Amino acid sequence: MRVAVTGASGFVGGAIATALADDGHRVVGYGRRAGGWSHPSATYRVWDLARGPLREPDRVDAVVHAAGLTDVWAGFERALLANRDGTRSVVRTFPNKRIVHVSTSAVYDDAGPSVHVAEDARLPERHLSPYGATKALAEGELSGRDVAILRPHLVYGPGERAMVRGLLAAVRGGRLLLPAGGEVPHALTHIDNLVAAVRSAVIPFGPKGVFNVTDAAPVLLSDAIGELLERRGVEARIVGVPTPAAFRAAHAVERAARIARTRPPLTRFMVNRLGYERTYNLTAAREQLTYRPRATSFDGAEAW
Repeated sequence: MRVAVTGASGFVGGAIATALADDGHRVVGYGRRAGGWSHPSATYRVWDLARGPLREPDRVDAVVHAAGLTDVWAGFERALLANRDGTRSVVRTFPNKRIVHVSTSAVYDDAGPSVHVAEDARLPERHLSPYGATKALAEGELSGRDVAILRPHLVYGPGERAMVRGLLAAVRGGRLLLPAGGEVPHALTHIDNLVAAVRSAVIPFGPKGVFNVTDAAPVLLSDAIGELLERRGVEARIVGVPTPAAFRAAHAVERAARIARTRPPLTRFMVNRLGYERTYNLTAAREQLTYRPRATSFDGAEAW
């Protein structure tokens, strides 16, 4: 099968493109920067989706749309251009093709927890970040099409660097401050589980709809972070901060950052994502995609 993968120069898109090429599919990976991804049996092309559709698209049978802007401090207009308008470019470039859209659990987020949320849950009218808001709008661009929308939560695994770097940088004086001390359940998503869901969904005329995609069962966030730090050889004691207090502190940090025109080390979105339960119903993926996720695992994290 001929498959286009957007965002191939990134962590998620690159892992998906590599896995599909390894499976024997004829993959064309797209990314914004030259030399962003390579595979012996695949093709890579530069494409900035925010600039509009491709004039001469490759012939493909299906598209995995993994490109997007995840920077929660990017501003609404920039996020809108990358996420909603980028998705619009994909639809216009590859009309009438099967699309697997990699979305995010952030589309569910408002100011409270997400507890065993199913895909038919009503999305909030107001999101805490441009990321969640514009990814929800991107999903709207796919309405009525042959599409499977995947919503993972906190994707991690080999090749992920931004989240690990941020976590390590947050350790100060042997302590790591976390909202609620990380004593909240989270259903994380290992990149291998996300790739498995894509493999099941990418088949033309496969199951349509929206699917939560996470590891097999939730874990305590404090346990997950503690294991990751231990595997990286970092000694740190997790110190709990009440989530409301952390939220107020983040608000103040954001205001100061806007005045100074700098990037804040802490945001309300970060506190909201980490300080409350984030668990999701996997029934739809299990039944329609025959999704069989593995348990949360940090094997090999020493090298991430």
